[in-house]
Amino acid sequence: MTQKELAYVEDAIGHENNIISILENEIENVEDDNLIDYLNDDISNHQDMLTELIELLEVGLWFFV
Repeated sequence: MTQKELAYVEDAIGHENNIISILENEIENVEDDNLIDYLNDDISNHQDMLTELIELLEVGLWFFV
């Protein structure tokens, strides 16, 4: 993985973290249980993507060792 590709993965990790934070903040502001369930599902999906990106970053960093 090139340095540029690693930078893209790092940006994507930051993006996922931002989305998760926004969704968590929105949950605090809604009362509809169906919407809260939907937002929690969406958070779970973004956390899964975040985990995959972190694993990809860790694998990519091994190429520079």
